[in-house]
Amino acid sequence: MLQQTQVARVIEFYPRFLQRYPTLEDLASAPADGVRESWGGLGYYARARNLHAAVRRIVAESGGRVPQSPVELARLPGIGAYTAGAVASLAFGAAVPAVDTNVARVLGRVFGLRGAAQRSRRMRRVWVLAAALVPPRRAADWNQALMDLGALVCTARAPRCPVCPVRGVCATRPRVEERGRAGAARAFPRSGALRSPRT
Repeated sequence: MLQQTQVARVIEFYPRFLQRYPTLEDLASAPADGVRESWGGLGYYARARNLHAAVRRIVAESGGRVPQSPVELARLPGIGAYTAGAVASLAFGAAVPAVDTNVARVLGRVFGLRGAAQRSRRMRRVWVLAAALVPPRRAADWNQALMDLGALVCTARAPRCPVCPVRGVCATRPRVEERGRAGAARAFPRSGALRSPRT
């Protein structure tokens, strides 16, 4: 549900969805139309179809046991690199990165990654960098902190550099201070240029 949707919006739907489908087996055995109906109003209905298909595969092939590795997770319908990393680290504690748009923006700014002409190459660099930074323990906390930093402080249009905990090592901050708040957005790589091709 959180793919391309803010937490505040998901909070309305998540409890109702879990009440209707409390177990993977309940969701797997539900008719596709019912799953789509329970997703009504949340948008991006391909996510509901993919979730349903993924859960059916998990129940059929592994008795309802959710895969723990990002490689296995990425084989399920609708799960790309970011979602696989997020589930593996947040749910199972795997020391793997989870690079969403917010994390890509933070890393791109802190390390000064630029070059709009080479978007895919830069995104590969972001993933390699993210993997190198994940601590062997508490990967879930690390990934969540990076996501929150991008969502709340290192925002796309109005970054809050004075309160940023990594401002002392940020490669982009000096350009922001030089240009002033009005020029802040131009000092940063465009977030769209750092988007993963499959999330």
